[in-house]
Amino acid sequence: MLLHLANFLAQFQSAFQVFNYLTLRIILGALTALMLCLWLGPWVIRRLVEGQIGQAVRDDGPQSHLSKAGTPTMGGVMILLAIAISTLLWGDLTNLYVWVVVGVTLGFGAIGWVDDYRKVVEKNPRGLPARWKYFWQSVVGLGAAVLLYATAATPVETSLLVPFFKDIALPLGFFYIILSYFVIVGSSNAVNLTDGLDGLAIMPTVLVAMGLSVFAYASGNAVFAEYLHIPFIHGTGELAVFCAAIAGSGLGFLWFNTYPAQVFMGDVGALALGAALGVVAVIVRQEIVLFIMGGIFVMETVSVILQVGSFKLTGRRIFRMAPLHHHFELKGWPEPRVIVRFWIITVVLVLLGLATLKIR
Repeated sequence: MLLHLANFLAQFQSAFQVFNYLTLRIILGALTALMLCLWLGPWVIRRLVEGQIGQAVRDDGPQSHLSKAGTPTMGGVMILLAIAISTLLWGDLTNLYVWVVVGVTLGFGAIGWVDDYRKVVEKNPRGLPARWKYFWQSVVGLGAAVLLYATAATPVETSLLVPFFKDIALPLGFFYIILSYFVIVGSSNAVNLTDGLDGLAIMPTVLVAMGLSVFAYASGNAVFAEYLHIPFIHGTGELAVFCAAIAGSGLGFLWFNTYPAQVFMGDVGALALGAALGVVAVIVRQEIVLFIMGGIFVMETVSVILQVGSFKLTGRRIFRMAPLHHHFELKGWPEPRVIVRFWIITVVLVLLGLATLKIR
């Protein structure tokens, strides 16, 4: 929005042309989202407290969590507002990818909002039934996948790129839709499973978003793409603004979510952020890199799958409790130790993902 206003004003004052620089808009997008979250935070928390929208805590988990009962949840609303406003302010509104990523993020956020509302306001422990949650996730995820497939301009936009190899791109054809669906929906649920400790999910989300912003910027720049041996995909550079907004809003939210948390993001935030990372990875053709950088999300999801599978098949549990972060808590790790160590692992994994840009 402001980009188009600046372009109009540039007819009268050339200084406004500076807003055409993508790097400047990336920085402004991050700062705007950060400031919005810091500004909205106290108001959102106050409204949640007044509405008695507090988190319910399982009594079969770590006993240290019992003190968190009643902590305001659904704080992800402030993240989504900050991301959407910042992206629409500083992004190119003629770019289809901008609307796709914002639409997917808000769509999954709406699903999470209904789930949270039923749990904490209507006091329905089931929330949104799983079959309906996955149905609506599938509607949004498949809708985005089909749209991206239908508007793909070059074959490489529907090919699977293999990191570390500059000449390997596997044409997917119609299977592109299936892969994109699983990446978007799977990433959404993986972040949601990780969101169990104060700040545990939001910081890895920030780090992965920053990593994906580098890929988006490079993929959208013909010179950088050729130098790094990655495909040039016209228009993906604008996704760097979106990723910066995720990072800025995530840091703003962490201000209130850091241990001990004043507010939780809830499904409205976790489902949306996971889907946002997934759809960006799909557009810039870096699904495997997302798997690497989001290794914490993968570990948490696999721990749940293994736990459920083992218990159903053998009657035994592999972990003391799943997802994985609860296992370490029950082993005696203090919550801050689990959180910070998972952050450190994510930093390493994001650096490994970025390394694939040069090791080709």
